[in-house]
Amino acid sequence: MKLPYDAQKEHRWRFRFVERRVLLFIGDLLAGVLALIISIFIWSQQSEWLGISVRFLLERVPGWFYFLPFIWIFLLMEMYDIRRAASWQGTFRGVATAAFVGTILYMVVYFTSPPESLPRIGVAVFVISVVSLTLGWRALYIRVLTAPQFMRRVLLFGGGKSGTVLLRSFNQLDPKPFLMLGIIDDDPEKKGKEIEGVQVLGNGNELLDIVREEQISDIIVAITGEIQGRSFQALLDAQELGVDIIRMPVAYEELNHRVPIRILEADWILRSFVDETSVSGVYHLGKRIMDLVGGVIGIGIFLVLFPFVAVATLMDSGWPIFYLQTRLGRSGRPYKIIKFRTMEQNAERNGEPQWAKANDERITKVGRFLRKTHIDEFPQFINVVRGEMSLIGPRSERPKLVKELQEEVPFYRARLLVKPGLTGWAQVNYGYPETIEGTINKLEYDLYYIKHRNLILDLRILFKTPETILGLRGK
Repeated sequence: MKLPYDAQKEHRWRFRFVERRVLLFIGDLLAGVLALIISIFIWSQQSEWLGISVRFLLERVPGWFYFLPFIWIFLLMEMYDIRRAASWQGTFRGVATAAFVGTILYMVVYFTSPPESLPRIGVAVFVISVVSLTLGWRALYIRVLTAPQFMRRVLLFGGGKSGTVLLRSFNQLDPKPFLMLGIIDDDPEKKGKEIEGVQVLGNGNELLDIVREEQISDIIVAITGEIQGRSFQALLDAQELGVDIIRMPVAYEELNHRVPIRILEADWILRSFVDETSVSGVYHLGKRIMDLVGGVIGIGIFLVLFPFVAVATLMDSGWPIFYLQTRLGRSGRPYKIIKFRTMEQNAERNGEPQWAKANDERITKVGRFLRKTHIDEFPQFINVVRGEMSLIGPRSERPKLVKELQEEVPFYRARLLVKPGLTGWAQVNYGYPETIEGTINKLEYDLYYIKHRNLILDLRILFKTPETILGLRGK
């Protein structure tokens, strides 16, 4: 007798995204703990006390040293993106960036502390060990857990506009986070055809048979209108079998870390940004403290850089050194943004805003370097301390461009629900748009940030920003 199909039992080893993140966390933590043991052992061999002893552990090893595995996990925060974790190139770059940032921070503390007050050998061995062990564990994860037999088997319910948007974004992902097995659609003319390279397998009446035949673990529902009664019942029956049912906007956000504004209805702004985006006073307080601390540090760096930038700018293109421009802040309040000038004087002679583009002829020689390295942004720390900007948020924009773009791009003005930021989710994931289409893509990231913002996401963005700067991705 054939046993009934049980999706949860069939797919116990096909890990969901959240389960993969837990696995990655456990593996990284074990790598960190093992690196800690190795570092203490080698450190103890260099000591005159010879070998690990209770006295050595209590007197020579400072208390904070035992927290290094957790600090390493903190630095790896961006590496719990499932898409990035499945890519060896992204993994190597992320681990290298975490090691670089951690080393720089420790060197700053080391050289500003009293001589011989902080360990060198122990920390050096820990960094080398934890990088090696983490890369080894992550390579094992990529080799084994991203194989087809460990990936979720997904069916798309709905091959219309919403489904097509999801499939297009899915096809752009490399590597793929799951297996897309086919499409279910009630339109009889679509059966057997392909939509964005994925075949329509049948309609709602055939859903359960297809779920069993293809051993489906998840169904993404991409229907924007009403669902027929029999199809709705089939989805409920599939859920009873243990199949996970996921709405298309949720799947889109999980895959792309942005919201699908091309298919959203008008009331979405109310449902998502009134019901779901309210944040606690603790978050506002924590964010403001982060802004003040980061702003003061940033102003200190700005003061160090100022003489060099000023001399270089004067020699290259003369006065002025700074560039002040009206931008819109939270709730549409105007303020003056402060930046080092990177363009020639009177770059917009007709007074009309222009898109910044690659190899822009208006940018000076010194200005090109300042933009590539993002040094031109440092005076904005003054705006951060004033409270006009935040460290993290959507990029600020000019009033005239906002007025024009909100007529072309749906929900564009929703960016003004929060303070603009020096860096942000869109800046580290997308960069600078040059067209309306690019603006739509970037807005999807901005709205994702506004909807999901919290201190953990803010910290992820902060730790991802050095990678953007080191990659010289500025324009």
